[in-house]
Parts: sequence; structure tokens; C-alpha cells
Amino acid sequence: MRKSFVAASIAATLALSSLPTLATSTQTNASQQSWQNTLQQAKGQTVYFNAWGGADNINDYIQWAADRIKAEYDVTLKQVKLTDTSDAVNRVLAEKAAGKNSNGSIDLIWLNGENFRAMKDNNLLFGPFSKSLPNYITYVDENARQSLTQDFGTPVDGMESPWGMAQVIFMHDTATLSNPPKSIADLLTYAKAHPGRITYPEPPQFLGSTFLKQALYELTPYRKALSQPADTVDFDKITAPLWAYLDQLHQVAWRNGQTFPSSSEEMVRLLDDQEIDIALSFDISSASVQIDKGNLPDTVRSYVFTGGTIGNTHFLAIPYNSGAKAGAQVIANFMLSPEAQIKKQTPTVWGDLSVLSYAKLPAAEQAKFDALPRGIATLSIEELGQTLPEPHSSWVGALESEWRKRYAQ
Repeated sequence: MRKSFVAASIAATLALSSLPTLATSTQTNASQQSWQNTLQQAKGQTVYFNAWGGADNINDYIQWAADRIKAEYDVTLKQVKLTDTSDAVNRVLAEKAAGKNSNGSIDLIWLNGENFRAMKDNNLLFGPFSKSLPNYITYVDENARQSLTQDFGTPVDGMESPWGMAQVIFMHDTATLSNPPKSIADLLTYAKAHPGRITYPEPPQFLGSTFLKQALYELTPYRKALSQPADTVDFDKITAPLWAYLDQLHQVAWRNGQTFPSSSEEMVRLLDDQEIDIALSFDISSASVQIDKGNLPDTVRSYVFTGGTIGNTHFLAIPYNSGAKAGAQVIANFMLSPEAQIKKQTPTVWGDLSVLSYAKLPAAEQAKFDALPRGIATLSIEELGQTLPEPHSSWVGALESEWRKRYAQ
């Protein structure tokens, strides 16, 4: 009797211990079947991908991806080039107001920050979907960086898929400036000593707005308040040091602060023409790419401020009324493949930092990342130093609005 009881207990224990494995296996099989269904539905679909189109190298990369996706998945990617991502957000919002809840004009959007928050708050997004993408499951580590799960303070909740990471860098020509300013305060000191040589893009151009955030982060004594919605704190008190700073900077800035560059690309041209001494970019390989194209001399180098610079993750999202949701998911998944991320991080292609976890990659893929050329003006991960967090997304509109009141011509 005792032996029979023990044998039965062992059998029961073994059966119970196998249940998690069986459950996991069942879930995996269901997930694989679901993805196979998505691939099947996606065949023949055309996906209208709305993405900022202001950089030729990024447009070229998107076309490369389109060619690969068409060949492998029979999904057609058509880029709709935007000058401002908010235009696409407003279009989806207008379609919802008009009752166009299916077959919308946009299937995939490159976005982050306040544009993501606007779409999420207005229920304009399809999802959650990103955590179901095979390459997300396999290669993304959400614990690696807060910006993978918090987009400018807004929880991602699987409603967008990470595409790349960026950080503000500064460029200078070592032939004319060997020791560039390494903080916002030093930048003003340099500008006063060299009138007309410092500027920044005009907000609401995203890099211009980021310059405001960088300056505010360094100047305000109330940094913790920047993680809260701007309308819940004392905006005037927190931002007072920023406006006092800009009042001084504009007096000695390029064209006396009456005119501002329209983009990072224009700043590169001004740097190349020796009209200004420092240019900005959100692309850590920008200088190397422009040198390779002959747009900058090979004496230009990149650097970051000693106390760190603003960085973030950018994403791909699918509107709720897309008529090609399966195709959009296939594209988002491909963009998370090691192949696509390695290509994207190549300095002379784009140089955008990968969102994949190096530790989760197979050794062969790790070796490919290790073998990437860095470019003569591209900073290493170690040289990028500290990444400063983006303020809550509401700060963008608030800062831009106040800037226009004070300085827009």
C-alpha cells in the first residue's frame, strides 16, 4: 500500500511539474500560428508608411527596407515623406471625426513623444501589438532602457514598436575650434566671446525644441518637475532661467537671433561654410555621414556635453483605422530584425543606435555589430556618456508656445 501511494505521488508530481512546460509550449505554438496567420494576411498588402523625409540617407534606408520586405514577404512599403509628423496625427484624427474607421490613409507612422501621446490619448492606435512581434520577443530587453517602455513619460503599453535610439551630439571643426564648449553655460560664454558663431534650429523643428529641453535641464534647479505634466507645475518659475539665458544668447547669436536655421541639415551647411562654429544633430553618425558625402571637411568631429545630453527612443505605430494592419506588423517586425538593425546602425547608412539587446543576439549577429565601421567622427557608446531623460511630452508644446511668444519674428 505504501509503495503504491509513493508511486502515485511521484507520478502526480511529475505530471504537475510538466504542466508549465506544456503550457509554455502551447502558448509558443499558438503565437507562432498567430504570426503565420499575420504573414498570410499581409501578402499583397500595400502599407503607406508616413515618416519624416528630411534626410536623404534615411529615405534611402527606408527604400532598402522596402525592397527587402517586398522580396521576402510580398508586402509593398510606400513612404509618405513628412515635414512634420503632427500632420499625420492630425489626418488620422480628422478621419476619426469623419467616421472613417477603416481603410484609413495611413498604415504605419514613425513617431514618439507628444505625437504618440496625442494618438494614444485620442484612441487613434491599433494594438497592443509590439510585444507579439517575433523579433521583439526574441531580441528586445525592456529592462535595458526606460525609454523602451516610457515614451517621453507616456507608457508605451505595446502600442508602438521601438525602431531606434538617438542622442543629441554636437559637431565642430577641429581645424578652427580645438576646445569646444562642453555645457550650456559654456556655450553662452563662447557665444559672447565669438559673436555670430552660435545658433540652434528654430522650434518647433524637433532639434530646436530639443535644444530648449537640453538648456532647461541644465539651467533649472527644478529638474524633477520636468517628469511631470507641464500644466501641473509652476511653469514660469521652472523655465525662468531658460528665457533669461536665451535673452542673452540671442543678442550674440548668428544673425543676432533674428533668424534661425530650419534644420540640422542647414546647420551642417553653415558649419561647412564656416558661418557657425557648432552644429547639432540627433544622429550620432551625422558628422561621419556628411564627411563621407563630401558635405563636411574630414577635420570635423562630434562630442557631447560633460553632464550628458538628451536621448530617446523612436517608434513605429499603427493607426486604429489602417486597412493593412497585418502588413504594417510585418514591416515593424522586419525593422527589428538583426539584419535591418545592423544596416541601420552602419554609420554611412544611418548610424542610428540599435534597440536590440546585444546579450540576446546570437554570437554571429554580435560579431556583425562588432565589425561595424564607426566612422571617423562617430562617438562610441562609451564616449556618448550619460543619456539625459526626455521631459514629459507635454513640455514640448509648452516650451514651443512660450518660445514663439518671446522670439518668433
